[in-house]
Amino acid sequence: MAAGTAAALAFLSQESRARAEGVGGLRIPAPVTMDSFFFGCELSGHTRSFTFKVEEEDDAEHVLALTMLCLTEGAKDECNVVEVVARNHDQQEIAVPVANLKLSCQPMLSLDDFQLQPPVTFRLKSGSGPVRITGRHQIVTISNDVSEEEESEEEESEEEEAELCPILPAKKQGGRP
Repeated sequence: MAAGTAAALAFLSQESRARAEGVGGLRIPAPVTMDSFFFGCELSGHTRSFTFKVEEEDDAEHVLALTMLCLTEGAKDECNVVEVVARNHDQQEIAVPVANLKLSCQPMLSLDDFQLQPPVTFRLKSGSGPVRITGRHQIVTISNDVSEEEESEEEESEEEEAELCPILPAKKQGGRP
């Protein structure tokens, strides 16, 4: 694999596209669009780190869901430690080792959709790799455009609610001890 493409995002295929307009009778105030794309990068002795970033002016919510780390062809039987640098709940940058791969005993690791908020940097802390990181880039967009049809439906439902009789207190029954 060429070094220039080895550390690039691999938007190989659009995995899914869904538009949620309500679930089980519950209305979501604005339409939500969810897109999911394959993600992949490779760390090696030549490319020791890779940063996944999104445009800051983008109003969408981005999540990087990691699925697997694995040693690829040409890996030596040595410890390959992969570290993730991201932000914690206090927006402080932290570095955490997520995998220690070795060809003879653990050549791959499943991360089961380990979710991270961009920006995220992957580093090959030790070893020469190559280590392939795969996952999905998920994008959630909330549209603030409300159609005229949806507005008229909301007005009709409000009118129906106003037409309902008010709840009256229960009558007390006399004669009970």
